[in-house]
Parts: sequence; C-alpha cells; structure tokens
Amino acid sequence: MKNGNIPPIYDARALGLPRMTLLGLQHVFAMFGATVIVPLITGLDVSTTLLFAGIGTLTFHFITRWSVPAFLGSSFAFLGGYASMKQLGVAHGMTETMALNYACLGVACGAALLYFVMAALIRVYGVRRILRFFPPVVTGPIVIAIGLTLTGSAITNCQTNWMLAIVAIATTICASIWGRGIIRIVPILLGVLLSYITAACCGEIDFSPLSEAAWIGFPVSRERTPLAIFDNPDQTMIISSIVAITPIAFATMMEHIGDMCAISSTVGKDFLSKPGLHRTLSGDGIATLIASLFGAPANTTYGENTGVLNITRVFDPRVIRIAAVFAIILAFCPKFACLIALMPSATIGGISLILYGMISAVGIRNLIEEKVDFTVPRNVFIATMILSLSVGVKYGAADDIAVGPIHISGLALAAFVGIVLNAIIAEKPGNAPTEPNPIKD
Repeated sequence: MKNGNIPPIYDARALGLPRMTLLGLQHVFAMFGATVIVPLITGLDVSTTLLFAGIGTLTFHFITRWSVPAFLGSSFAFLGGYASMKQLGVAHGMTETMALNYACLGVACGAALLYFVMAALIRVYGVRRILRFFPPVVTGPIVIAIGLTLTGSAITNCQTNWMLAIVAIATTICASIWGRGIIRIVPILLGVLLSYITAACCGEIDFSPLSEAAWIGFPVSRERTPLAIFDNPDQTMIISSIVAITPIAFATMMEHIGDMCAISSTVGKDFLSKPGLHRTLSGDGIATLIASLFGAPANTTYGENTGVLNITRVFDPRVIRIAAVFAIILAFCPKFACLIALMPSATIGGISLILYGMISAVGIRNLIEEKVDFTVPRNVFIATMILSLSVGVKYGAADDIAVGPIHISGLALAAFVGIVLNAIIAEKPGNAPTEPNPIKD
C-alpha cells in the first residue's frame, strides 16, 4: 500500500498511549544520529545537546501554539563557525572548551537575534517582501560553501582509520538507497552503530571509562557555558564570534523556511500562514538562544523527522513532544553520554564526510529547483564571489582574515559580499529576477 493511500492521523490519542510512545521513540531514532554527531564533531557536550534538543522542541511547540509537528535538533550549518572560533581561541592560548564557549555566545548574541529580527520584519512586511533580499543565487552558494569548507576536518578524522570510516560510509549509503521502513529513516544512526561495533570487535575502543560514568547526572556545567567567559572576558573574541557566526543564520533561516514548506506539504496544512512563519522562526530562534546560553549547539528543524511523518502518516504534534521528553530523559544519563563519547574519530569522520557533502548538495538542489540562470552574468559573479571567498579564506588564509582586532571567517565574509552584490547589481530588463524562496504560489 502506498503512503498516499494511508489515511492521515491528526489526533494520535485514538491509537492509545503505547502506540503513541512507540511512534515517539521512532522520531527519537530519526533525529538521534544527526543530533549527537554535532557535539562529537565540535567538542560540545552530548548530554547537554540532547537536553536542549528536547527543551528546544517543546519551546518551539509552545511558541507555535502546539500546532506544528516539528522536531528541533543540532544544526550542521554552524559547524564551520564552531570550528573557526575553536581554532582562533586556541591560537589565543585558550582551551578548546573556552573557545567553544565564545562560539556559543556568538550564536546566542548574533544568530539567534537575527531570527527575531527576521521574524519581526516578516510579521510587519510579509514573507515575500523580506526574502527578496535572500534569493537562491545567494543562499544556494552559501550552503554549498558551508559543506565544502568542512570537508577537510572530515578527511583528517577518516585518516585515523580508513576501514572504520568506509564501514560508516558504506552502511549509510546502502541503508539510505536500499533500506526499507525504519532502516531507510535512520541510515546515519546505522552507519554509526555498525562502524562503532566493528571498532569494538577489533579492539579499537577502550571501554574502561564507561564503568566510571554514573547512571544519573546533571547534564549542564557552568564551565561549559558562555557564563564562564565573564570570569575573564576577551572583548575581541566576543566581537569576532558574533561577526563570524551571525551570517550563517541567513542560511539556516532559509533552511527553516524550506522545512516549514516541506512539513506543510506533508501534513496538508499551511503552517506558513497559521501559526505563521514569524512564529516558527521565533520558536527556532528562542530554542537556539536557550541552547547556546547553556553550551549546546544551535537548534534547527529536522527534515529527518518530516520523513517519519511522511511514512507513518501520523501528524499529531503530541507524538513529537513525546520524542522530546525521551531526549530529555537520555540527557540525564552520563553513562549513555560516555558511550557516545568513546566513538572512534574515524567513525565520526566517515559520517561527517557524507553529511558535509549533503549540506553542499542541498545548496545545489536549491539552485536547480529555483532555476537560477547562470547564463546571466550577475548570477555568475554573485555565486563566484561567495564560493571563492569562503573556500579561499578557509584554505588560503587559515580560516579567517583580520580587520583590525576583529577576525572574520570566510563564510561570514562570503555571505556579506553575496548579499551586498545581490542588492546593488540590478537585473537587466528582460531578465526575470530570481525568486527568493521555496514558497510556491
């Protein structure tokens, strides 16, 4: 039976609590692989990440009047920002943990604030009028650049054990292409598990720390939050983190809009109108703000969970909230977090290589779907400058350039240049302007 022939369920209470619980667990599995990979790559805390994925999801549901069946997990788009700030902080003599605290502050003070500004503008002026400044010819290359600038770190991790990396890559690809049912929904998780098990069987993992980890513990510590910065604040680092990370939010907001369109299409309700895009953006922004202030990665709506909605045809947001509660419960188990932290670097590298490539592929898909015309010189120059600056600064200038005491990442510079060029280079008469967003009439 095709999914389209399965009647949708908008109130899962009719299924009973046991089935609702199982459906919630399925959403946990769908988000889990990608969500825990982000702290493993960045160095942020796994337990804190799970806690604020759950809290962020519940906060989003509250802001959107309990109506949107979306799960919020760790955003991959900010990986470049975390990496650049960690590198800059270490160069200034900081520990990696303290450097990440500055990165989290940059997300909270810059990126999250941008969400609120965009939400307010959309509320006042309407969606289309605002998003015309961020057409696919700008956002597409930015998203492509995010993936391209991250691949170097993935290769570095893969080089620690190419066998484990290949196991993770091959499993993920096979599960995604040939898998059925739940297997096709959680290919990343399966890739991680099989590579992890292979490493354990080959004696590549020392499990001795696992016995020392407690079963129950509090997932947040002040030393791993931006609050620790203010014991001895570095003003240059604060400004650099905000400047470097804030522009990335333009890409994540476009991703959010695309996710809202996808969820609306899947569920058969126009969530862009009710509760409204300004509410969904605000919910995402508040979730990101809270998570960052407590040392967790920035949040974003998850397409993986939209895939689960499409398969199960259960569209009740209550099921998503059950998944959020499960994530919160797991956050209070240090032994579980320790098990995740013992994951080999090569496993992380193999999964990262796929995920980073997928980020770039999303940008390419955006350009194709929006029919960006690269026979038009302005489009060529905008895309060229974004890609050249982001990749060039990353690999040719140690990931950032200095403007006085402020360090600007390649992605931040590229995003700024792309937005400015799009605004000042006018379309020639007869060339239709590139439509700004994935919202269809």
